[in-house]
Amino acid sequence: MKLLRRQFLHLAAGAVALPTVSRIALALDYPTRPVHVIVGYPPGSGPDIEARLIGQWLSERLGQPFIIENRPGAASNLATEAVVHAPADGYTLLLVASANASNATLYDKLSFNFIRDIAPVASIMRAPFVMQVNPSFPAKSVPEFVAYAKANPRKINMASSGNGTLPHVCGELFKMMTGIDMVHVPYRGGAPAMVDLISGQVQVGFSVVTETIEHIKSGKLRALAVTTAARSEVLPNVPTISEFVPGYEASAWVGIGAPSNTPTAIIEKLNADINAGLTDPKLKARFAELGATVFVGSPADFGRFIADETEKWAKVVKFAGIKPN
Repeated sequence: MKLLRRQFLHLAAGAVALPTVSRIALALDYPTRPVHVIVGYPPGSGPDIEARLIGQWLSERLGQPFIIENRPGAASNLATEAVVHAPADGYTLLLVASANASNATLYDKLSFNFIRDIAPVASIMRAPFVMQVNPSFPAKSVPEFVAYAKANPRKINMASSGNGTLPHVCGELFKMMTGIDMVHVPYRGGAPAMVDLISGQVQVGFSVVTETIEHIKSGKLRALAVTTAARSEVLPNVPTISEFVPGYEASAWVGIGAPSNTPTAIIEKLNADINAGLTDPKLKARFAELGATVFVGSPADFGRFIADETEKWAKVVKFAGIKPN
């Protein structure tokens, strides 16, 4: 009887260990077929370009195609929903972006909970927005802008690419932290907002640095500050907003996520391979050309960052009473 009991316990222990062993073996072999990266933005957009850069790196490193699938719509929520409901096997990934953090509060009836249903895999990059004004605007610095706005409430028109977009919430965060009041003018995308800012139809806007740097260099727009905590390498003489408004920080960022319950071993392998790419000089240089800095960290680091961003933008969305277009 003792022998039978010992054999039973040995077999039971082996049965418990099998799932762990199979998961490790799965990760060692991964990927054995093409991987799909779902991007909630159109081809040629910033997030699409960034997804293709990291996808090409992973394809070359891991020997399987990382196929970029563009599924724009509903402020990237359609793409997120598709990945939430995909098999948790590492073969369907999501390009996670800044909007995922603000969408959590902006949209009341999402069919998913982003933090619960998407597992963080790896952060990739961050890029600043630029607070910029038409050159005819009298303020030449952030303190002058705040003083002018307080002396002229609701006389400044703030352009954005649409209600609830990152340029919009960047401006609302600035309003919240400075106590000024500006009129928000939403456009259908960044391009028409930029046209009216350059022509003087509106006075101020927040744009990703890559979209506006040529206009700043040509003198069509005046940069007052960048939104990140540190100055931008492509605009080193432009101060940060936080130099005048302590604690202000906002950035465009992207990373990779996967359906929840994706095996930890696969997530850790992807994280290690993506981080290897972010330390590669050629890939770092490509991101620098986009005005971005690489953003290296563990899955847990990225998860904490997403949670902090979600909490920050929830306060702004509620403060401003923002509703989606």
